[in-house]
Amino acid sequence: QVQLVESGGRLVQAGGSLRLSCAASGRTFSSYTVAWFRQAPGKEREIIAGISWSGGTTYYRDSVKGRFTISRDNAKRTVDLQMNSLKPEDTAVYYCAARAGDSIFYSGASYDYWGQGTQVTVSS
Repeated sequence: QVQLVESGGRLVQAGGSLRLSCAASGRTFSSYTVAWFRQAPGKEREIIAGISWSGGTTYYRDSVKGRFTISRDNAKRTVDLQMNSLKPEDTAVYYCAARAGDSIFYSGASYDYWGQGTQVTVSS
């Protein structure tokens, strides 16, 4: 069992930056792939970034490439999402999710553990 807790979401102006953090507790976190998803009102949940357990493989959704960076520190049991050049369309609830193994899957159904979410609001 893995417990995930997100933090760092808040209201920010367009062009600003935020750093989200996902803190894990429970079983061996270092053997889990972690992804960040987001869900905006009236829209489906979408994956925006993922990182393999080793950190050697990362994935970014096209709309956030060059603006967001995912990183992990297995010793601290955290996965962070640095978000720069934020746009109003980035407004959503952001969730971190984990699955055992070293593969990044794009579907949320492939992830076994989820945090409660953190709200990011980008004003224009």
